[in-house]
Amino acid sequence: MHFTHEEFLSPFTWRYGTHDMRAIWSEAHKRRVWRRIWVELARAEQAAGLVTAEQVADLEAHAEQIDIARAEEIEADIQHDLMAEVRTYAEQATVGGGVIHLGATSADIEDNADVIRTRESLDLTLAALGKLLRCFAELIQQVADAPIMAFTHIQPAEPTTMGYRLSLYAQDLLDDYCLLRTTRRNLRGKGLKGAVGTSASYGELLKNTGMTPADLEARVMAALDLPPYPVASQTYPRKQDWQVTSALAGVAGSLYKFAFDLRVLQSPVIDEWHEPFGRLQVGSSAMPFKRNPINAEKIDSLGRLVVAMERVAWDNASHSLLERTLDDSANRREMLPIAFLATNEMIRVTTRIISGLRIDEQAAQRNLDRFGAFAAVERVLMAAGKAGANRQELHEHLREHSLAAWAKVANGEPNPLVESLANSPTLAHYLAPDEIRALLDASAYVGDAPTRARQFAAQILETIAD
Repeated sequence: MHFTHEEFLSPFTWRYGTHDMRAIWSEAHKRRVWRRIWVELARAEQAAGLVTAEQVADLEAHAEQIDIARAEEIEADIQHDLMAEVRTYAEQATVGGGVIHLGATSADIEDNADVIRTRESLDLTLAALGKLLRCFAELIQQVADAPIMAFTHIQPAEPTTMGYRLSLYAQDLLDDYCLLRTTRRNLRGKGLKGAVGTSASYGELLKNTGMTPADLEARVMAALDLPPYPVASQTYPRKQDWQVTSALAGVAGSLYKFAFDLRVLQSPVIDEWHEPFGRLQVGSSAMPFKRNPINAEKIDSLGRLVVAMERVAWDNASHSLLERTLDDSANRREMLPIAFLATNEMIRVTTRIISGLRIDEQAAQRNLDRFGAFAAVERVLMAAGKAGANRQELHEHLREHSLAAWAKVANGEPNPLVESLANSPTLAHYLAPDEIRALLDASAYVGDAPTRARQFAAQILETIAD
């Protein structure tokens, strides 16, 4: 078949994801992995005396000779893609072709190949996520001390630092990284267990050879460096696909939150962080002034797709009746590649954003100047309380001053709170005016956020170096 832009192509074919990830999920690579498994199966059967060395050598010699056009011609007649590949391979390997797939069922080949490709994809994902985490760690260290307003309920709350806020996103991603590593380490193949998982066909084949079905499975799976499930039906348990897509959905969720927050922080109302924007980049076809957060929006859009793939995997695992049904086959051709490619694109774009994040320090200071004094009122309350003030009466006094000042700020006027409290006769009984002014400097009211941010950045670098 020949595909052009004159007909539908998935955007993941060319627009989203990387070449390396697309290559793993390509039809050609899948068939190369199939052939690799067939070669290892033939080699194990050679050890049992069922296959000759010449046959194995012939299969090895043609293992890379993928001919999708010929396989599709055969599949058009027989309606079975794996058997079409068997026949294509057998036409090429005229000496060894007759022993291809000996004793096996389709899932013995396809399922193990899918797990191998999943493992390769997890390796790429972990490498990309490690690079992103390193970028986060470097930026956290750079801005660990930079004070900003924190927001709860999307309302100004108390000050924090840029490094500490970035650490929140990075902490989620580091958890995702560790889960992906565990998921990758725990991957298992179906093994070679035949049509319903009993190894009956292999038992029949291996009679009087001195090799058991378990021995044959162990040989092949060791060659593939893939531990098998001890128990499987016709396929490996589809719950493993759910575990993989669930881990990917976790990454997507963490990136989604970062991107969503960036969209809020990039709005002119806050205006503190901005994703990179090229010199010739167009923000809107109608409004030339626009600088839309298109990269953050793309991350959020793809995140919704990744989590949908997790649900498909859940359905496949839960609806697999008895020893196997085929109602997962068609969607699995899309589910696993899309989950990996979309996550791959999300990580790639986020890395570009973090590497080129534009931080508007003046906007951050304006927001701190505008709202910080309100948060620092708590410091005044504590200091006056230690000096002997009635905490409940003083709380009401500070509340009245704060609400009056907030009304001024809401009308676009400068914040009068600092001078209002510095000149308060009630507070004068406990604190000097200059002491009140110093207490209301919110930039110093960040607790141990800088220290925690630096410590966490070091933890990131230590973890990804393992």
